[in-house]
Parts: sequence; C-alpha cells; structure tokens
Amino acid sequence: MRLVIARCSVDYGGRLTAHLPEALRLLIVKADGSVLVHSDGGSYKPLNWMSPPCRLSEEPGKWTVANKAGETLTITIYETVSDTSVDLGVDPGLVKDGVEAHLQALLAGQLHLLGDGWRLIRREYPTPIGPVDIMCRDSDGTHVAIEIKRRGEIDGVEQLTRYLDLLNRDPLLAPVHGIFAAQEIKPQARVLAADRGIRCVTLNYDTMRGIEPENTLF
Repeated sequence: MRLVIARCSVDYGGRLTAHLPEALRLLIVKADGSVLVHSDGGSYKPLNWMSPPCRLSEEPGKWTVANKAGETLTITIYETVSDTSVDLGVDPGLVKDGVEAHLQALLAGQLHLLGDGWRLIRREYPTPIGPVDIMCRDSDGTHVAIEIKRRGEIDGVEQLTRYLDLLNRDPLLAPVHGIFAAQEIKPQARVLAADRGIRCVTLNYDTMRGIEPENTLF
C-alpha cells in the first residue's frame, strides 16, 4: 500500500464531473490498483476514488487514473509532504461471529423467505473491497446483494452501499439491488437504508433453525 500526503486538487470526469479544490489530502494507492483520496474529516469515506480495474499514470505534478469505462480521476499535485509504501501482505479477511456466519448459511438455503423464485448465485461473492455475504437473483432475474448482520446499524448500511456502488458499475450485473438483513435493525439504519433504496429484512434466527417458540399454545 502506498500512502502519499500531498497538497493537491482533484478532478473527476465520467458519468458526471466533480472538482476538489487545492488542499492537503491523503492519497492511497492499494495493491489491488484502487486509488482513494481522503481528507482529515468526513469519517472513513474517501472524497473520491477509482476502483479497479484501473490504470495509474504518473508524471511530474500530475496523476491520471483511468478505468475501462472511460472515467478519469486527475490529481494535480502542488506539494508532496510524505510518500511511503508498505507491503501489508495477505489479509485473512473479516471473520464473522458464529451467529452471523450461521445466519448467512441459513438464509442462503431459505431464499424463499425473501420471495418466490429467488435463486442463489454465491455466498461470499468476491469484490475488490470485500465479499458480499450473499449474491442472488430475484424472480425477475435481477441481481440482489445481501449484507447480513446480527445487529443492523448504520455502519452495515454504509458497507452495503459501497458494495452496491461498485457492483452497479459492472454492466453484466447492473442493476444490482440491496437487502440489509439482521436479527435487529436500528431505526436510524432503517431510515438510511430507505433513503438509499435498500430493503431491510428482519431475520428470526430460531425460526430459521426450526426451533419452535416455548410457552405457546400453538
């Protein structure tokens, strides 16, 4: 991973245009080829980025990042404060806790809970920024990416949003819809999901395991 702290401006050209005026920023070039532009605020989200596959061309005072779709990210560098590279090695990936892993396996085998005629494509569907818990098709053949949590919070919605943004850039997959599934979903997460067109589904772990509730007459 390469980390560059530089005073720069950034221009994006593609489906729309965007400009970041000159400021001191962190530029990240990852081993998978992605390039991200960060400020010191705004939480963990980059101000702009280019996902792989893309190509970085460098010349004095200027980086140009281009992808197969013809989108470009032009970074004009006025001053470089720091430029370091570190080999992070192979990442073992996120290890889900037992409940989340079991929920994923259960839902993959019970897609009828989401609708009739749904078909599984793959669990742990790979993307350059991490695996999607479940990728499937609904009855209309539309791709659906599912993110599963034990407790659904805003961070989980943000995670699924990043997956959807990347997946919808692939013309072979788009349009890709999203489902945020959890045993419990916080109200704030539901509001954010609705705003981003993501469907929320509450999962009953015991029912999915075939365990009947106790102390009931029926």
